[in-house]
Amino acid sequence: QHHLPPQMWTSSINQANKMALLAWAKETGIDLVQINGQRRYGGPPPGWVGDPPPAGTEVFIGRLPQDVYENVLIPLFQSVGKLYEFRLMMTFSGLNRGFAYAKYSNRRGAKEAITAFNNFEVQKGCAIVVCKSTEKCELSVDGLAASVSQQELEAVLQRVTEGVLSVTLYASPCQKRAQVAVLKYGSHQAAAMAKKTLMEGNTRLCGVEMKVDWLNPDLKQKLQSCKEKPSSSRVQGDKRLSIPKQMPVSPVLRNALDCLNTLCRRQYLGTPVFLTRCVQANPNGWLLFWCRVVIPGCPVPFSGFTWVRHDGPDSSGHEEAKVAVALQVLRVLGES
Repeated sequence: QHHLPPQMWTSSINQANKMALLAWAKETGIDLVQINGQRRYGGPPPGWVGDPPPAGTEVFIGRLPQDVYENVLIPLFQSVGKLYEFRLMMTFSGLNRGFAYAKYSNRRGAKEAITAFNNFEVQKGCAIVVCKSTEKCELSVDGLAASVSQQELEAVLQRVTEGVLSVTLYASPCQKRAQVAVLKYGSHQAAAMAKKTLMEGNTRLCGVEMKVDWLNPDLKQKLQSCKEKPSSSRVQGDKRLSIPKQMPVSPVLRNALDCLNTLCRRQYLGTPVFLTRCVQANPNGWLLFWCRVVIPGCPVPFSGFTWVRHDGPDSSGHEEAKVAVALQVLRVLGES
């Protein structure tokens, strides 16, 4: 039995329609770019001036025959309005995956497409589905170790995905000693590509595979209700760091910094270095800080989150955050 090499085998599938697509692209001058399992036209199209179209201008196209390509679909969907972008999901063999997205220059074009082409027979006996695209931009990453910091997660996401706007960590409502991250991307397309990359790449953090999905509305509501009550603890490695309720920083508490410096000097650990970053500000004056304390003589830095009270325009909160985390490090070291 003779087996074709993979390249020849995939090229032989749906060859007539592939040739028709190439001829159409050459004739019209339309540029199609294939990246990570999808082939794209536009985004923006030639001659586009200004910002991308607003939300509500994209439609989802489903139940496509797998042998249909852009030479049929783009003229069809362009007939009811100006296309800003058209994305056809592709398999490695060169067939489409049965669905696509068309984004119009305005909402009217999207409405016209739904009216004209929902249940339209693009081939005899093949009625397609056209509906408003749910332009989801948020992902959830579940089962993260409690020791994972926001900075570590951001570093991974910026390395393997594009367009991430924000990363928020919460204590998992389903698992003890675990975290859930909510990732917000600049567009549905960026979020979809990130989901695909993270799932197919089996991305790991602290040795644990990241469980990625679209952010479920029920989970979002649970996390937001938790957010209203700032967590009073943070796990560091296998030790729990209790974050005390914030109070005015007294001279005694300020001595926590001096105590930590003295302890490190006495045990020849070197001078502690504090890194603090405000990651969230609540309207009621509470600030959430990510903190890291690097002690040269300790093999692993101390990382965690702490809430502090923003008292007046002269207080940035950074000194209060240093004091709070110094207290936690002293407790872990058994000196408080």
